[in-house]
Amino acid sequence: MVSIEPAKGIELEIDSAVFRQYGKRIKEVALETLDRLDVKDARVSIVDKGALDCTIKARVECAVMRAAGHEGRIGWGGVIK
Repeated sequence: MVSIEPAKGIELEIDSAVFRQYGKRIKEVALETLDRLDVKDARVSIVDKGALDCTIKARVECAVMRAAGHEGRIGWGGVIK
């Protein structure tokens, strides 16, 4: 699960069952996705149970689009590769 709310700069909180093994990668994927979406100011909370990179990317993208009010007119998959 990924939730986003307004903040100054990027604040990333990760709660993961596999944090010791994959925490660094989860952080990299989340920050890379936010960067590609040009998000500069957000508090991002990620609750993870071992999702693949593509799932984390999709969940971050979805949370950003919903937070920006783009529901119903989202060009899925156009930004994140």
